[in-house]
Amino acid sequence: MGRTKKAGKKEEPAAAAAGAAAGGAAADDGPSTSYDASLPATLEEQRTRIICKPDRNLHTTSTIAASQWASLGVDAAFDLARFKRGFDISITSYEGDDMEFEMKGVSCAVANSLRRIMISETPTMAIEHVFIVNNTSVIQDEVLSHRLGLIPLKVDPRLFQYKSKEDAPSEQNTIVLKLKVECRRLPNGALENDKVYSSALQWLPEGSEMPDETSCRFASSQAALVPDGVRPVHDDILIAKLRPGQAIELECHCIKGVGDEHAKWSPVATTWYRLMPEVVLLQQPRGQVAEELAEQLPGLLHLSGSGDKATVVVGDVRKHDKLLEKVRRLSGEERYAPYIQLRKIKDHFIFTIESTGAWRPHELFNYAVQMMVSKCDKVLEGLQVFPNRSF
Repeated sequence: MGRTKKAGKKEEPAAAAAGAAAGGAAADDGPSTSYDASLPATLEEQRTRIICKPDRNLHTTSTIAASQWASLGVDAAFDLARFKRGFDISITSYEGDDMEFEMKGVSCAVANSLRRIMISETPTMAIEHVFIVNNTSVIQDEVLSHRLGLIPLKVDPRLFQYKSKEDAPSEQNTIVLKLKVECRRLPNGALENDKVYSSALQWLPEGSEMPDETSCRFASSQAALVPDGVRPVHDDILIAKLRPGQAIELECHCIKGVGDEHAKWSPVATTWYRLMPEVVLLQQPRGQVAEELAEQLPGLLHLSGSGDKATVVVGDVRKHDKLLEKVRRLSGEERYAPYIQLRKIKDHFIFTIESTGAWRPHELFNYAVQMMVSKCDKVLEGLQVFPNRSF
């Protein structure tokens, strides 16, 4: 037997408004968490923006203490109505198993929690046990088992139960796949089955074909439980290469798990986020400086006028990601530092999900939100057992 390895009002910040007044164009219309009582411009900038200098970033921390600005007469306590006004999600692209969306109005702690849940706490079905009947290929049994375990399977894990070490395999917690292939040389000299792909895996809805050896017996067929069947997400994943006379025959048992236990159960190739960039004009460059900046940052900065009356306007930052590091560099040069600056908006995230195919990307995000809500409910339930007193 081979076994896979486990391992008050919404308002623009004063600093951004000043930049826009000087001729700049903000990438965002202000923080969604603005307080009813305004902070001084410098503090509002520190609270909502990261300043990207050439050699370091400034104001990278985020604090959510209710009394943080109490000395200035500003109540920073969480307000549900303000949160609802500011929160927003918009999908910017959705192609196959890849989705990109913008999430606005939450802290980085919430965004990172959703990312971690999708990576390590969302379940999938994956091959856990491999019973090898015959393997005359050059790939060792352990390596072959590990390769099989990493093949993503197209099946809804919510249809199945978790299987503990004490539980017997059944139609409720186990999926059985079979692989039987032999390489032959055809009369015309061509090779048949010289490459073994994931498409060779066959689902056995009735259960194991060797129950005495695997201790896996189904009481009923899984055909009704999984009407769409079970198959690999991709049929062209190369498992092994064979030469004439070599063969592989084995049976795979798949169980439900999460990425926290082993990466093979992670439903995403990766998921990540980045902060919304913002290019701000600290003051309007004119004349030769404006022409030089427009030449250095084509498309991002649009030149208006000519000669001494030349000015620039900031275009769509999202369409010119490759120029952002150049903006950072230029902002450190003595000639351009007074005019241009790169910032990141702390509560505006560009989120990307790359699913392996077991879940659709939007289903992954919905599940992560539901999981986070259940975690919060458990915390609230735990707090109820403490006496209502001050510590």
